[in-house]
Amino acid sequence: MSTPPSKSNMAIASIFIIFLTLQFLSITEAQSSICRNSCGDLPIQYPFGIDDGCGSPYYRHILVCTGGQLQLRTPSGRYPVRNLSYIDPHILVTDPLMWNCLDGDNFRPTRPFSLDTSTHFTLSHENDYLFFNCSETDVLVEPKPMFCERFPDQCDSTCDSSSYLCRHMPECPSALRSSSCCSYYPKATESLRLMLKHCASYTSVYWRNLGSTPAFDQAPEYGIRVDFDIPVTTRCLQCQDIAKGGGTCGFDAETQDFLCLCDQGNSTTYCNDHTGSHRRGVVAGTATAVSVAGAFGIGAGVWYLRKLRAKTPVTHGVQTNENRLF
Repeated sequence: MSTPPSKSNMAIASIFIIFLTLQFLSITEAQSSICRNSCGDLPIQYPFGIDDGCGSPYYRHILVCTGGQLQLRTPSGRYPVRNLSYIDPHILVTDPLMWNCLDGDNFRPTRPFSLDTSTHFTLSHENDYLFFNCSETDVLVEPKPMFCERFPDQCDSTCDSSSYLCRHMPECPSALRSSSCCSYYPKATESLRLMLKHCASYTSVYWRNLGSTPAFDQAPEYGIRVDFDIPVTTRCLQCQDIAKGGGTCGFDAETQDFLCLCDQGNSTTYCNDHTGSHRRGVVAGTATAVSVAGAFGIGAGVWYLRKLRAKTPVTHGVQTNENRLF
């Protein structure tokens, strides 16, 4: 006959389960700390987030931070982010496959840059696109008349061979020795694809604001400027308000509903709201490993407790000093 489990063994098992549960809850309380606010030297602020559940759901999974390098994800690939501005909302990215000064007259295979039209991103009109060695039988290549600067809609189909940038290539004016160049702004990704079918390569130049006198306030640099919108909501402003707790705007990764991420847990309003709006829970994708480990530990404790109780002698519903739990 097996020896019935002692009162002390069952008490220890129960305390173990309670301890695991409290540890699990304490780990899931602190939410705002899981939202990283930088990637390398670039600040990450609302509406962006590089951790799931942070920022605005409109920009979910758009930015990726890998090894301290911030990248923009688009349907055409991942692109290194060179700069990120929230005052003049835009992202500056580079495409390693685009032509650069070191290529000269050697043109490498490239791909058309594209954006997901369902996002709040738009290609900036401050970008200029230069195409090289285009087939003049398939592309209308000619100098644009002066009136095109005032009425660009009347000259959309022309790739301008007299472009200022073609005549003054940024950083390398003499890089092209035997190749032709023309400037064209494609209105859609499909028109960019068609251009690349009939041109050897292309590159993008954006006009960087220098903040100087109006006559000399821009300078051309290689890169692609992508503009973005910052969704402004009352709930997010209240969440970020220092007087109301200074939380971090985020969202529920399952429902995409707004959440204010605070040091003491999530709130559907703001951190200092004590009207019962707080809810504990983990922003999806941030504490999955902890959740699994905690659940496994609690499950093991419950199994052990059941095993002990299974060995306890039945006394027809009557508790004695030998079979009571506490």
